[in-house]
Amino acid sequence: MVSAPIDVLQLLRQRGRLADPAALDSLMRGVVAAPEGLAGPEWVELFHPQPDAELTKALTAWRAELAKADDGLEASPAPEERLADLRAELKRRRLDGFVVPRADEHQGEYVPRRSQRLAWLTGFRGSAGLAIVLADTAAIFIDGRYTLAVRAQVDTDVFVPLQIPEESPEAWIVANLPKGGRLGFDPWLQTVDGHERFARAAARAGGSFVPVEQNPIDAVWRNRPAPPLAPVLPHPVEFAGETSEQRRRHIADIVAAKGADVAFLTAPDSIAWLLNVRGGDVPRTPFALGFALLHTDGHVDLFMDRRKIPDRTVAWLGNAVTLAPPEELGAAIGTLGTLGKRVLVETSTAPYWAATRLQAAGVTVVRDADPVALPKACKNAIELAGIRVAHRRDGAAVSRFLAWLASASRSGALREIEVSDRLQAMRQETGKLRDLSFDTISGAGPNGAIVHYHASKATERTLEPGSLYLVDSGGQYSDGTTDITRTVAVGTPSAEMKDRFTRVLKGHIALATARFPAGTTGSQLDALARYALWQVGLDYDHGTGHGVGAYLSVHEGPHRISKVANNVALQPGMIVSNEPGYYKTGAYGIRIENLVAVKEAEIEGADRRYLEFETLTLAPIDLNAIDVGLLTEAEKSWLNGYHARVREVMAPQVDDATRMWLNEATRPL
Repeated sequence: MVSAPIDVLQLLRQRGRLADPAALDSLMRGVVAAPEGLAGPEWVELFHPQPDAELTKALTAWRAELAKADDGLEASPAPEERLADLRAELKRRRLDGFVVPRADEHQGEYVPRRSQRLAWLTGFRGSAGLAIVLADTAAIFIDGRYTLAVRAQVDTDVFVPLQIPEESPEAWIVANLPKGGRLGFDPWLQTVDGHERFARAAARAGGSFVPVEQNPIDAVWRNRPAPPLAPVLPHPVEFAGETSEQRRRHIADIVAAKGADVAFLTAPDSIAWLLNVRGGDVPRTPFALGFALLHTDGHVDLFMDRRKIPDRTVAWLGNAVTLAPPEELGAAIGTLGTLGKRVLVETSTAPYWAATRLQAAGVTVVRDADPVALPKACKNAIELAGIRVAHRRDGAAVSRFLAWLASASRSGALREIEVSDRLQAMRQETGKLRDLSFDTISGAGPNGAIVHYHASKATERTLEPGSLYLVDSGGQYSDGTTDITRTVAVGTPSAEMKDRFTRVLKGHIALATARFPAGTTGSQLDALARYALWQVGLDYDHGTGHGVGAYLSVHEGPHRISKVANNVALQPGMIVSNEPGYYKTGAYGIRIENLVAVKEAEIEGADRRYLEFETLTLAPIDLNAIDVGLLTEAEKSWLNGYHARVREVMAPQVDDATRMWLNEATRPL
């Protein structure tokens, strides 16, 4: 282990801090393993509660030096010898195969670099996927969002790409696992429900599904990053709208009503919401990794690395939260068993390790949904007010960007990365941006057809005249999370492009104007957004809407709008995206996305309670890409009304040049 630099040790000692070189080195390696957001070096507080400029400069230089180390995650496709090393390790352990999910212990969309085992092994960078490695074959499973990306990022001669749900991992196991074969899995990365499915598949193949003590990839991954350490900070009540005590009491009552004594919380965003704290252990999402046990008296046992919790946050948490290191979770579960407790567990997300430990301890497991998920999804009045402010701020930045793009794109020389960098800079100029809410999707021409495209120097394209440019982006602000997609015609679009754009717009409007009885799920509304495309034999392979958190995850459950059946009814306060699209492989992509909030609808004479959507996102939709003849009068009226609102709200917030462009960009049809 390399010791801390002498200048850092001296500066800390001069400021009255204990400076053990080995401990400092371990702390900094954890800091390096966490992403640095756009709010500045807040991590310095982990070394000193009130760091001055000199100490901050020294620590920043040390972090930059350690960050130069290669952890192997930038290679795409991954070197083939990694698969050979893994197979050798599996053979040493007498395993015939191994399952490699794109997941960490918390089953979240974003995972720390330390847990990006699928990317290290294959080069695949998508937010969902899974590989299965056998002695003589290997497959990687992705969904419809990544059918193009997987072929660009993975050596498909080594990993056969298969699309879910058409080809399932379980069916592949049945067909390929040899009789008597031992298929290994990491019990921390496999959920209870997932284990049951895979174990059945292995049994059907005549083999077995075997938990391993240590993940074999960790044994062969050289320079694997440390566990991330980003500061856990208070989230003020002025943004949350409720105290943590109120939230803990409310959720504790829910847990008791379900017949449990304790809830085992594995989702970091649930813990962040419950305790009114935010963190930064993973990219773009402000939460800290950890586990929690919520008791029905409102007390919480929080299992989290103490090094990332500053003293002021410990005081914020108060006496009703007991801090313990993560390695003590097993002992705490054992105590619950000794006391004969009933523990609520969401088996679709809880790690198999925890469930088996609970059962071994003699705990009665109550299978039910995460009790935090639904209350968290239904934003309170204070949260909604903050989210509206965040969207107005964000909309002004996006409007300035679109005005700049309309002028600068005429050169035909703009490239994807410089364009997305310009958008980020405009968000940063608000002075309120804490981070992006996800890596910006900046796709010109054919790259726009790759649903979750990420521009790189090797793949970026020029915004050429006669093409479409798709930009999907968002920001994390203390008062709200934003997510917006705009598709812009560069020059004059073709008649086909305008037809497809207009059909996507018709679907967007249909969903935006929907009124529906209380109890309706997003799955029941999904067809509204696809109808205009379906009429000419077109569709898109992603959901129409995902939930969004309040300065939390940009992809939040339990609700969604998609073809996939979902039994969670839409409720007032829920935020969900409205983002139909169309993608022509090798040519262009189209997506129009606003965020909307579910609210009560006032319908005279209604025989029951109805709901509708409030559109939150405010930025022009490109009129130059529309075939006006395809729009009904009602659709034109909605678009004109939306643009009038954009013009009214944005005009006072933007510069004169943007205001002039805005007047033209939002002109009535």
